[in-house]
Amino acid sequence: MDATASGAATASSQPMIRLEGVGKTYPDGTVAVHELDLDVRRGEMVCLVGPSGCGKSTTLKMINRLIEPTTGRIILDGTDVTEVDPVQLQRGIGYVIQQIGLFPHQTILANVMTVPLLYGESRSTAKARALELMETVGLETSYAARYPHQLSGGQRQRVGVARALAADPPVLLMDEPFGAVDPVVRARLQDEFLRLQRDLNKTVVLVTHDIDEAVRMGDRVAVFAVGGRLAQYATPMELLARPADDFVADFVGSTRGLRRLTVTPLREEHLEPLDGISGGQLGAAIDIDSSLEEALAALLRDDKAMIGVKRGAQFVGVLTPNGVHQALRESLR
Repeated sequence: MDATASGAATASSQPMIRLEGVGKTYPDGTVAVHELDLDVRRGEMVCLVGPSGCGKSTTLKMINRLIEPTTGRIILDGTDVTEVDPVQLQRGIGYVIQQIGLFPHQTILANVMTVPLLYGESRSTAKARALELMETVGLETSYAARYPHQLSGGQRQRVGVARALAADPPVLLMDEPFGAVDPVVRARLQDEFLRLQRDLNKTVVLVTHDIDEAVRMGDRVAVFAVGGRLAQYATPMELLARPADDFVADFVGSTRGLRRLTVTPLREEHLEPLDGISGGQLGAAIDIDSSLEEALAALLRDDKAMIGVKRGAQFVGVLTPNGVHQALRESLR
């Protein structure tokens, strides 16, 4: 299946990662991944999602050759990964896993310094980079002298992300990175990583079993079916509005209409003018960059017939339930 799906252009036309007919079959005949074609653009975050045993983690590990493909080619920034020493390849790709994999006998600072030191950086340069990254991922530098067991699960996950970014890799592979923490911490980590991605613009491939996480995080989402088959590759909005087949429709769930609220942006054409509306008629104001989910939550929270919408400090209109309905209908076209 050719999975070069349509979607908003987020990078140059030449993909950072290209999988061409990639497959993995184990000696006992088990097919983990079946003839996969997949492009990931530069600066794009792609989420691989599907049920257990569908080949999504195997696909991720073939990109950095932790698992060798049986068939096909994997092109990373124009180079076939099989032509690169696997150790050098893996050092040049950030890798974050659910178990985090920190060295328990080393301090947080030493953990983050590991890869720059392997690349031959001086200790002073590696230390400065590590401290900078700790702040970038939301960890106070006072944690530098602590050990992994002295941190919470969410804090350890931040350290794992900082270590993966320490060598400034162009590509970041993440295997269930937020799966080992509670839902509140998971949502916070997702928000922080999205903020980080906006600043750093890395090429990210993220594996998850959670469709809500996939549509929230991904610029595009690849849905895998059991047997290593790619069922659909699309933007979150397209995936929720137009599932490719019954399997995808079942996987994204009967509440996909509600999920569309999280990925449908608010636009000025959904708004009504401010003319003749007093401040007492409005609920709390939201920003024009909000999703429909955030807009509807504001409408329900304040129990008002409309809410103000701003761009910066300036009001651009008001949103009513009719505007929310219009936006959802448009998302199906």
